[in-house]
Amino acid sequence: MLIVPALDLRGGRVVRLLRGDFQRETAYPDDPLALARRYVDAGARRLHVVDLDAARGHGDNRRLVERLVAETAVEVQVAGGVRSERDAARWFGSGAAAVVMGTTAVRRPELLAEVAERHTGKVLAALDVRAGRPAVTGWSTLASTGATDTLRRWEPAPLAGVILTSVDRDGTLSGPDLTLLGEALAATRHPVTYSGGVRSLEDLHALATTGAAAVILGRSLLEGRIPLESVLAP
Repeated sequence: MLIVPALDLRGGRVVRLLRGDFQRETAYPDDPLALARRYVDAGARRLHVVDLDAARGHGDNRRLVERLVAETAVEVQVAGGVRSERDAARWFGSGAAAVVMGTTAVRRPELLAEVAERHTGKVLAALDVRAGRPAVTGWSTLASTGATDTLRRWEPAPLAGVILTSVDRDGTLSGPDLTLLGEALAATRHPVTYSGGVRSLEDLHALATTGAAAVILGRSLLEGRIPLESVLAP
Protein backbone atom coordinates (compact mmCIF):
# COMPACT_ATOMS: atom_id res chain seq x y z
CA MET A 1 0.00 0.00 0.00
CA LEU A 2 1.46 3.30 -1.11
CA ILE A 3 1.72 6.11 1.46
CA VAL A 4 1.00 9.52 -0.10
CA PRO A 5 1.63 12.68 1.97
CA ALA A 6 -0.84 15.52 1.37
CA LEU A 7 -0.19 19.23 1.09
CA ASP A 8 -3.44 21.19 1.22
CA LEU A 9 -2.83 24.79 0.17
CA ARG A 10 -4.87 27.88 0.91
CA GLY A 11 -3.50 31.39 0.43
CA GLY A 12 -0.01 30.00 -0.06
CA ARG A 13 -0.01 28.20 3.30
CA VAL A 14 -0.24 24.56 4.30
CA VAL A 15 -3.56 24.04 6.08
CA ARG A 16 -5.89 21.31 7.26
CA LEU A 17 -9.66 21.57 7.39
CA LEU A 18 -11.81 19.81 9.94
CA ARG A 19 -14.42 17.74 8.10
CA GLY A 20 -13.97 19.90 5.01
CA ASP A 21 -15.13 23.05 6.82
CA PHE A 22 -13.28 26.19 5.69
CA GLN A 23 -14.33 27.91 8.91
CA ARG A 24 -12.46 25.27 10.93
CA GLU A 25 -9.02 25.57 9.44
CA THR A 26 -5.65 24.90 11.05
CA ALA A 27 -2.68 26.60 9.38
CA TYR A 28 0.82 25.16 9.78
CA PRO A 29 4.04 27.23 9.77
CA ASP A 30 5.86 24.89 7.40
CA ASP A 31 6.97 26.35 4.09
CA PRO A 32 5.20 24.20 1.46
CA LEU A 33 8.35 23.61 -0.58
CA ALA A 34 10.43 22.77 2.48
CA LEU A 35 7.72 20.40 3.72
CA ALA A 36 7.57 18.67 0.34
CA ARG A 37 11.34 18.18 0.44
CA ARG A 38 11.08 16.70 3.94
CA TYR A 39 8.56 14.17 2.73
CA VAL A 40 10.70 13.28 -0.27
CA ASP A 41 13.83 12.96 1.87
CA ALA A 42 11.89 10.61 4.15
CA GLY A 43 11.07 8.34 1.21
CA ALA A 44 7.78 9.57 -0.28
CA ARG A 45 7.33 8.47 -3.90
CA ARG A 46 4.27 10.60 -4.63
CA LEU A 47 2.68 13.76 -3.19
CA HIS A 48 -0.99 14.74 -3.16
CA VAL A 49 -1.24 18.53 -3.61
CA VAL A 50 -4.64 20.18 -3.20
CA ASP A 51 -5.35 23.78 -4.21
CA LEU A 52 -8.22 24.57 -1.85
CA ASP A 53 -8.73 28.06 -3.28
CA ALA A 54 -9.12 26.69 -6.79
CA ALA A 55 -11.47 23.99 -5.50
CA ARG A 56 -13.87 26.67 -4.29
CA GLY A 57 -13.32 28.93 -7.30
CA HIS A 58 -11.88 31.71 -5.11
CA GLY A 59 -8.44 32.34 -6.56
CA ASP A 60 -5.72 29.73 -6.79
CA ASN A 61 -2.22 28.70 -5.73
CA ARG A 62 -1.14 27.80 -9.23
CA ARG A 63 2.35 29.31 -9.16
CA LEU A 64 3.14 27.60 -5.88
CA VAL A 65 1.83 24.26 -7.12
CA GLU A 66 3.84 24.62 -10.33
CA ARG A 67 6.98 25.14 -8.22
CA LEU A 68 6.15 22.06 -6.15
CA VAL A 69 5.78 20.02 -9.32
CA ALA A 70 8.96 21.41 -10.89
CA GLU A 71 11.19 21.31 -7.81
CA THR A 72 10.06 18.04 -6.23
CA ALA A 73 11.84 14.96 -7.48
CA VAL A 74 8.83 12.66 -7.14
CA GLU A 75 5.43 12.27 -8.77
CA VAL A 76 2.87 14.93 -7.87
CA GLN A 77 -0.88 14.48 -8.27
CA VAL A 78 -2.72 17.80 -8.43
CA ALA A 79 -6.24 18.33 -7.11
CA GLY A 80 -8.51 21.34 -6.86
CA GLY A 81 -10.12 23.22 -9.73
CA VAL A 82 -9.50 20.61 -12.45
CA ARG A 83 -12.76 20.98 -14.35
CA SER A 84 -11.94 20.35 -18.01
CA GLU A 85 -9.61 18.62 -20.44
CA ARG A 86 -7.87 21.96 -20.89
CA ASP A 87 -7.21 22.19 -17.13
CA ALA A 88 -5.83 18.65 -17.11
CA ALA A 89 -3.65 19.21 -20.17
CA ARG A 90 -2.23 22.38 -18.66
CA TRP A 91 -1.16 20.54 -15.52
CA PHE A 92 0.38 17.72 -17.52
CA GLY A 93 2.24 20.34 -19.51
CA SER A 94 3.61 21.65 -16.20
CA GLY A 95 4.91 18.23 -15.26
CA ALA A 96 2.18 16.83 -13.01
CA ALA A 97 2.10 13.03 -12.90
CA ALA A 98 -1.67 12.94 -12.42
CA VAL A 99 -4.69 15.17 -11.92
CA VAL A 100 -7.66 14.65 -9.66
CA MET A 101 -11.19 15.55 -10.74
CA GLY A 102 -13.82 15.87 -8.03
CA THR A 103 -16.90 18.04 -8.54
CA THR A 104 -16.81 17.63 -12.33
CA ALA A 105 -16.37 13.88 -11.97
CA VAL A 106 -19.51 13.63 -9.85
CA ARG A 107 -21.65 16.01 -11.88
CA ARG A 108 -20.39 15.13 -15.35
CA PRO A 109 -19.11 11.56 -15.43
CA GLU A 110 -19.12 11.65 -19.23
CA LEU A 111 -16.59 14.51 -19.16
CA LEU A 112 -14.48 12.60 -16.64
CA ALA A 113 -14.42 9.66 -19.04
CA GLU A 114 -13.46 11.91 -21.94
CA VAL A 115 -10.53 13.46 -20.06
CA ALA A 116 -9.42 10.03 -18.81
CA GLU A 117 -9.47 8.64 -22.35
CA ARG A 118 -7.23 11.46 -23.56
CA HIS A 119 -4.82 10.98 -20.65
CA THR A 120 -5.02 7.26 -19.93
CA GLY A 121 -3.61 6.27 -16.56
CA LYS A 122 -3.18 9.86 -15.39
CA VAL A 123 -6.64 10.88 -14.17
CA LEU A 124 -8.01 10.09 -10.70
CA ALA A 125 -11.60 10.65 -9.63
CA ALA A 126 -12.23 12.03 -6.15
CA LEU A 127 -15.18 10.74 -4.16
CA ASP A 128 -15.50 12.88 -1.05
CA VAL A 129 -18.27 11.34 1.05
CA ARG A 130 -20.24 13.10 3.77
CA ALA A 131 -23.31 11.47 5.32
CA GLY A 132 -23.22 8.82 2.62
CA ARG A 133 -23.31 11.22 -0.31
CA PRO A 134 -20.65 12.87 -2.49
CA ALA A 135 -19.64 16.35 -1.27
CA VAL A 136 -18.85 18.75 -4.12
CA THR A 137 -17.87 22.40 -4.78
CA GLY A 138 -15.23 22.51 -2.09
CA TRP A 139 -17.28 20.11 0.08
CA SER A 140 -19.99 22.77 0.48
CA THR A 141 -22.80 20.86 -1.31
CA LEU A 142 -24.06 17.29 -1.26
CA ALA A 143 -24.82 15.62 -4.58
CA SER A 144 -28.17 13.93 -5.13
CA THR A 145 -26.62 10.56 -6.00
CA GLY A 146 -25.24 8.08 -3.50
CA ALA A 147 -21.57 7.21 -3.17
CA THR A 148 -21.76 3.72 -4.64
CA ASP A 149 -23.99 4.91 -7.50
CA THR A 150 -21.35 7.49 -8.34
CA LEU A 151 -18.63 4.83 -8.37
CA ARG A 152 -20.66 2.70 -10.76
CA ARG A 153 -21.05 5.63 -13.14
CA TRP A 154 -17.26 5.92 -13.24
CA GLU A 155 -16.67 2.24 -14.05
CA PRO A 156 -16.33 2.60 -17.85
CA ALA A 157 -13.71 5.36 -17.62
CA PRO A 158 -10.00 4.39 -17.95
CA LEU A 159 -9.09 5.95 -14.62
CA ALA A 160 -5.79 5.68 -12.79
CA GLY A 161 -7.89 5.15 -9.68
CA VAL A 162 -10.40 6.61 -7.23
CA ILE A 163 -9.57 8.70 -4.17
CA LEU A 164 -12.11 8.01 -1.45
CA THR A 165 -12.27 10.56 1.37
CA SER A 166 -14.47 10.25 4.43
CA VAL A 167 -15.25 13.95 4.92
CA ASP A 168 -16.94 13.09 8.22
CA ARG A 169 -13.57 11.91 9.54
CA ASP A 170 -11.19 14.11 7.60
CA GLY A 171 -8.90 16.05 9.93
CA THR A 172 -10.40 14.43 13.03
CA LEU A 173 -7.74 11.78 13.76
CA SER A 174 -10.64 9.54 14.79
CA GLY A 175 -9.64 6.53 12.70
CA PRO A 176 -10.51 5.50 9.14
CA ASP A 177 -14.01 4.59 8.00
CA LEU A 178 -13.37 0.95 7.10
CA THR A 179 -17.05 0.33 6.38
CA LEU A 180 -17.16 3.09 3.78
CA LEU A 181 -13.93 1.81 2.27
CA GLY A 182 -15.24 -1.74 2.10
CA GLU A 183 -18.37 -0.58 0.28
CA ALA A 184 -16.29 1.38 -2.21
CA LEU A 185 -13.91 -1.50 -2.88
CA ALA A 186 -16.90 -3.76 -3.57
CA ALA A 187 -18.44 -1.23 -5.95
CA THR A 188 -15.50 -0.49 -8.25
CA ARG A 189 -12.79 -2.24 -10.25
CA HIS A 190 -10.55 0.82 -10.02
CA PRO A 191 -7.70 1.01 -7.47
CA VAL A 192 -8.90 2.89 -4.39
CA THR A 193 -6.85 5.37 -2.38
CA TYR A 194 -8.30 6.11 1.08
CA SER A 195 -8.16 9.37 3.03
CA GLY A 196 -9.74 10.59 6.25
CA GLY A 197 -9.16 10.13 9.98
CA VAL A 198 -5.95 8.06 9.81
CA ARG A 199 -4.08 8.56 13.08
CA SER A 200 -1.69 5.69 13.77
CA LEU A 201 0.39 2.81 12.47
CA GLU A 202 -2.40 0.49 13.59
CA ASP A 203 -4.81 2.35 11.30
CA LEU A 204 -2.39 1.89 8.41
CA HIS A 205 -2.14 -1.83 9.09
CA ALA A 206 -5.95 -2.09 9.13
CA LEU A 207 -6.18 -0.24 5.81
CA ALA A 208 -3.53 -2.45 4.25
CA THR A 209 -5.62 -5.56 4.97
CA THR A 210 -8.61 -4.18 3.03
CA GLY A 211 -6.88 -4.13 -0.32
CA ALA A 212 -6.67 -0.33 -0.61
CA ALA A 213 -4.03 0.65 -3.17
CA ALA A 214 -2.83 3.72 -1.27
CA VAL A 215 -3.57 6.01 1.65
CA ILE A 216 -3.26 9.79 1.83
CA LEU A 217 -1.95 11.21 5.10
CA GLY A 218 -2.34 14.83 6.15
CA ARG A 219 -2.67 15.92 9.76
CA SER A 220 -1.13 12.75 11.19
CA LEU A 221 2.14 13.55 9.38
CA LEU A 222 2.00 17.30 9.98
CA GLU A 223 1.66 16.79 13.73
CA GLY A 224 4.11 13.90 13.97
CA ARG A 225 1.55 11.33 15.11
CA ILE A 226 2.79 8.89 12.50
CA PRO A 227 6.61 8.82 12.19
CA LEU A 228 7.66 9.72 8.68
CA GLU A 229 10.54 7.35 8.22
CA SER A 230 8.66 4.30 9.50
CA VAL A 231 5.99 4.52 6.80
CA LEU A 232 7.70 6.33 3.92
CA ALA A 233 11.06 4.60 3.74
CA PRO A 234 11.53 2.77 0.43
